[in-house]
Amino acid sequence: MARDSTEPTPPPQTPAPRGLIAGNYCHDVLFQDGAVVAESLGGAVSFISAVLDGLSISFDPVSKVGRDFKYSTARFSIVAPDCKTTLFHAYFDSGSGEDGHVDRVLKRVTSCDPIAPSDLPEAKFNFGMAVGVGGEILVETLERMIELCDVVFVDIQALIRVFDGVDGTVRLVALKESGFYHLLPRIGFIKASSEEAAYMDVEEVRNWCCVVVTNGKDGCTLYWKDGEMKIDPFVASQVDPTGAGDSFLGGLVAGLVQGLTVPDAALLGNFFGSLTVGQVGLPRFELRLLQGVKDEVERRKMQCIHGLNGINDEPNFLKPAEHDQFHASLGALKLQSKYPIPDCPRELSSPGKGTEHPSVLSA
Repeated sequence: MARDSTEPTPPPQTPAPRGLIAGNYCHDVLFQDGAVVAESLGGAVSFISAVLDGLSISFDPVSKVGRDFKYSTARFSIVAPDCKTTLFHAYFDSGSGEDGHVDRVLKRVTSCDPIAPSDLPEAKFNFGMAVGVGGEILVETLERMIELCDVVFVDIQALIRVFDGVDGTVRLVALKESGFYHLLPRIGFIKASSEEAAYMDVEEVRNWCCVVVTNGKDGCTLYWKDGEMKIDPFVASQVDPTGAGDSFLGGLVAGLVQGLTVPDAALLGNFFGSLTVGQVGLPRFELRLLQGVKDEVERRKMQCIHGLNGINDEPNFLKPAEHDQFHASLGALKLQSKYPIPDCPRELSSPGKGTEHPSVLSA
């Protein structure tokens, strides 16, 4: 039927933001007080995927695995036939220090091939995330991501991790010695833990891009050229720090691409980080909780129009009105969640038992 010429023409629909995530899937074996407590699908991309999938953010992951990879994931991975899947052993104690952090020693046992620029799709993306954990992000790969994506988020661990040649123990090098330093003015955000932040000059780097430093139980701090701001944490009972920073980054990016200001998006990052540390391995997020978060974000973004959902808008670092109410609303959702269940330890997504979305569970 022909349209009545008197009817108003509907506004054109803006395509949903789409991202590119580069980082290898891993197999994580977690040891507590010397005993294996869980085997889980790992790698930053798995934790970030759990958050972005849960919040219905579109993205294409680029990951390499070996022929021994036995997890079932919702997306295709590049199989490197001559390599094994990257394997990490994480050793941590049941107690924690005065700062609330669980002592952990991380070792890379095997590593898959790095991600090459030619592995990236020939397409344009609204955002990119370089989130390698095992040395798989090359300088030329990050440079190609910058060309393909409107804005790129980088986890500093992808740049400064090195691995002992004998036992694979992870150690860190100064960012200036990493080979990536010259690319910093071309990225949008770099995320680091408080430990990792000591390996870069925050005062210098903040002049080129936004620096986000996670501080565990103390939340996070934003640094940009003209200012800095602390973002409040959420109460959490930490049992495993693995993936908390990845979940934080997933929440931060999800908030920004949906139009939140940087402070509100960082609050969403703190929220997902707090959920992750309360569980061993890859976390579970209830569908009811995820829907509640979507509803809260929708309410918030009606007031926040300078996220990354527009055409290369500059991010807004002003803390909006009712930021504290947003924190309270997310905190209330967290209290209503069934997970974590501290009295019911479980093996997470063991090889051969994974589902398409092992981190998202129905209420």
